[in-house]
Amino acid sequence: MTIDQHTKLYGVVGHPIGHSLSPTMHNAAFYATRVNAVYLAFDTTDIEGCIKGIKALGIRGMSVTIPHKSAVIPFLDELDALAEQIGAVNTIVNNHGFLTGYNTDAVGALRALEEKVELEGKTCVIIGAGGAARAIGFILKNHGVRLSISNRSVESGENLARYLDCSFVPLAEIENVSMDILIHSTPVGMYPHDEQCLIPREILTKEMVVMDIIYNPLESTLLKRARSQGCLTVDGLGMFIHQGAEQFRLWTGLEAPVEIMRGEVEQALRVGT
Repeated sequence: MTIDQHTKLYGVVGHPIGHSLSPTMHNAAFYATRVNAVYLAFDTTDIEGCIKGIKALGIRGMSVTIPHKSAVIPFLDELDALAEQIGAVNTIVNNHGFLTGYNTDAVGALRALEEKVELEGKTCVIIGAGGAARAIGFILKNHGVRLSISNRSVESGENLARYLDCSFVPLAEIENVSMDILIHSTPVGMYPHDEQCLIPREILTKEMVVMDIIYNPLESTLLKRARSQGCLTVDGLGMFIHQGAEQFRLWTGLEAPVEIMRGEVEQALRVGT
């Protein structure tokens, strides 16, 4: 594809961002659909400056990742209803300088889980209290899941539990909680620190579904432990691809080439890029 004066610019903003495979996924989608656009990664702690740059440079859309998903909200012009309810944004659409924030994490997580398990009536513990945990917790509650939050920081965990109107369990006491589904939503265990894991093997039982939203590595230390215990596992790739497909639709109005996006990310993970 030729990059020229008509090429539209998209990207992802976060810190750190070097591990992200969003450029691989979205550039494959643009190429497959013949959309004249490129997608880059921007590593910054200055989210306000980044938003000013989006407007000033006419960047058409942006993915938002750790640690900016909530911090970005005051600098946007409008929030989609779901993003406003969740209180976290992972997608920005620039319509001639008017920036609207969306949350596609929720839809991505829901679709990835529904591929493996019937959700209604299940009990679930979410590890973490960031933007992804907010999004996942919100949409699971709306689909009949009985929810608890666990987190290393008690204050952050209790704040999210209050927001979601559910119980909080200190991470040190998680072995005392009965659950059907365990979802890990923190960066612990992400490449290059993929040997790390917050969850002890002893609490993982074969009746459980264990999801880790990390997609790099594809099988995290947590998922390896869960698989060895006989758990049904859900890796982070499904959520990543589904949320990216929804971003693509919001930006272009086109249906995303999901299998091409998945294939390119899987290939990148296999070769370690």
